[in-house]
Amino acid sequence: MLIRQMTVGMMGVCCYIAACEKTKQGVVIDPGGDEIEILAFCNQENLSIQYIINTHGHPDHVCGNAKLKEATGADIVMHAADADFFGQDSVEQFFSQLGLPQSPPVDKRVEDGDIITFGNETLTVIHTPGHTPGGMCLYSPPNLFSGDTLFAGGVGRTDFPGGSTRQLLDSIKERLLSLPAETVVWPGHGYGGEHSTISKEKTGNPFLTGGW
Repeated sequence: MLIRQMTVGMMGVCCYIAACEKTKQGVVIDPGGDEIEILAFCNQENLSIQYIINTHGHPDHVCGNAKLKEATGADIVMHAADADFFGQDSVEQFFSQLGLPQSPPVDKRVEDGDIITFGNETLTVIHTPGHTPGGMCLYSPPNLFSGDTLFAGGVGRTDFPGGSTRQLLDSIKERLLSLPAETVVWPGHGYGGEHSTISKEKTGNPFLTGGW
């Protein structure tokens, strides 16, 4: 699998372009801005973008959806729980304060265990609520795109509407730390580093080392 990490937008989102090297079909994960640069790389590699996937619905991770969809025709994919949550008027009003472009409606709602296919590659949806109700990670061994669930040396914040610290830590413990130790963690922000491994996070992440 071809993987390109790009730090984009005013909030430093780690956006990922993942593609099948044989068929050139690909996906864009969390386009948080700088759409011109994202599209330039896709054009450079002659990629056909099939899906725009959001690991969660926060505006900094979805604000590039509209321009990418217009340019590629790709379907927007989000976990069903976040598609519902971020569609509520009160939630939309709260997050509109960030002043970022809104996403068009979600085209494809996914659930835990669903498979997203592009060319000969697949991503398995792992539902990891806590940062948001429908937060999810995307797993294609040995790679895990962890969104804002798990960072290198950190975890996602839980003080926004829909967040739960207990739920987030349970998600990480039960759904992520059980993955193979060599799994490469590609986070939604590079606060503690641009990538990590499950082994490093299990033993060295200060949010996870107590009583795990």
